Amino acid sequence: MCLGIPGQITEITDTEAMLARVDVSGVQRQVNIACIVDDAHPVSDCVGDWVLVHVGFAMSRIDEEEAHKTLALLEELGEANDELAAMQANPY
Repeated sequence: MCLGIPGQITEITDTEAMLARVDVSGVQRQVNIACIVDDAHPVSDCVGDWVLVHVGFAMSRIDEEEAHKTLALLEELGEANDELAAMQANPY
């Protein structure tokens, strides 16, 4: 099963490479944000965005309410713990 987990972009770590630090329930992870950047939403505007993270990429932007609901549901299902453990084991 492939799982996108919500996180919030806290900082841009490399503008040219489109890399950002994302906080996923307290776990910090560097991810590629190329999929969520365009002319109307450049890299510099991404700090604070809520995104769905999958295998090191921010796949899409989501609103904060949806992010919190998704995290709560994942925690209820127990799947968030597995994803967070995997992120902590491989932070880059």
